[in-house]
Amino acid sequence: MAESRDYLEIAFRSIECFTNDGKLKVDELDKLVEIALRDGVVDENEKRVLRNILRRLKTDELTPAMLVKIETVRAQVGI
Repeated sequence: MAESRDYLEIAFRSIECFTNDGKLKVDELDKLVEIALRDGVVDENEKRVLRNILRRLKTDELTPAMLVKIETVRAQVGI
């Protein structure tokens, strides 16, 4: 079985999200996670990319809804 390259799509789409207004919104994060989950397995590359995306977020700019979403994502994908 070929290695998933979904992590590249996640990385590319995250760049689009941050370029838009410099911030990542809850719905944008949802779409990135959907990409990681669509084959039923979140591999190490996808986890690494998602972890790096979450690290780029500035705590003082996060809404309560985004904080909840981040914790949900971390639990859902194991990061």
